[in-house]
Amino acid sequence: MSDLQPQFTSTELKEWQQSLEEADRHNIFCHCLECDHEWVASKPELCVCGSKSVEYIACWQFPDG
Repeated sequence: MSDLQPQFTSTELKEWQQSLEEADRHNIFCHCLECDHEWVASKPELCVCGSKSVEYIACWQFPDG
């Protein structure tokens, strides 16, 4: 059996990981568990209703299309 070659070089892998980190920092889907308000923010924040009960999901986790 032949050895599998990595998909990325170490430099490419590092660049890919940095792009995911960047997406995490700037695109967070927020969902208030109190009033169901939803929005996208660049960092975790309180809901407009004042609730701290907010679910945060990185937008890159959602498939395109």
